[in-house]
Amino acid sequence: MDVAIVTVGDEILAGDTRNTNAERLARRLNERGANVARMLTIPDDRELIADVVADWREQFDAVIVGGGLGGTHDDITMDAVGDAFGRDLGLDADVREDLLDRMAEYRGVDRDDLDPDSLDLDLHAWGATPEGSRPLLNPAGLSPGCVIENVYVLPGPPAEFEAMFELVAEEFGGDAVSTSIETTAPEASLTDTLDAFRERFDLVVGSYPSTEGNNRLKVTGTDPERVAEGIEWLRERVATPDAE
Repeated sequence: MDVAIVTVGDEILAGDTRNTNAERLARRLNERGANVARMLTIPDDRELIADVVADWREQFDAVIVGGGLGGTHDDITMDAVGDAFGRDLGLDADVREDLLDRMAEYRGVDRDDLDPDSLDLDLHAWGATPEGSRPLLNPAGLSPGCVIENVYVLPGPPAEFEAMFELVAEEFGGDAVSTSIETTAPEASLTDTLDAFRERFDLVVGSYPSTEGNNRLKVTGTDPERVAEGIEWLRERVATPDAE
């Protein structure tokens, strides 16, 4: 399963906010055997978001879009996703009830005593999703996400992002398996060995240097036995801590 990750936010591009969502999501997807084929961060630009979603939903099995949900002026992701599919936004009945439940809880009143007309909250702005999509109620916040065909839209705050992904995690998977080994060899000394590995094996091998300890070699493929064979081949040719 090839998955593309799109994170939205001017604050990420300005360096004001770390893009921890993409990093953690990529790890979770790989753990489930999916392949992260693309990762992109774009600004709060409605037309650009719509263009990327429209293009990538045709190229990949799934697209996960994170950030830019809510009722403030720069929360335009849901509108942009609607544009990508040519659909208007509407307020789902279950989403409306969830928003009202949360407002009652926030105000410390019984739900039956809450007058929706007295709220200083635009429920449509905070909760609308593209027509025909599957809304995802927010387990850790206010604004919902949604699933529309193969596009998944999640909120930006990390706690909300991670909690909502858990609602759909079972929908992601694949046959990819990975195994890593540590090596004491400098990365520059591994070039010939890794070139020979790529010629011999139909596997992906990555070299990840570290300034704090041993470097790491990671082998990925769809056949566990072939991955194990590749790892053993490397062990015989590179210096490892356990061999010293």
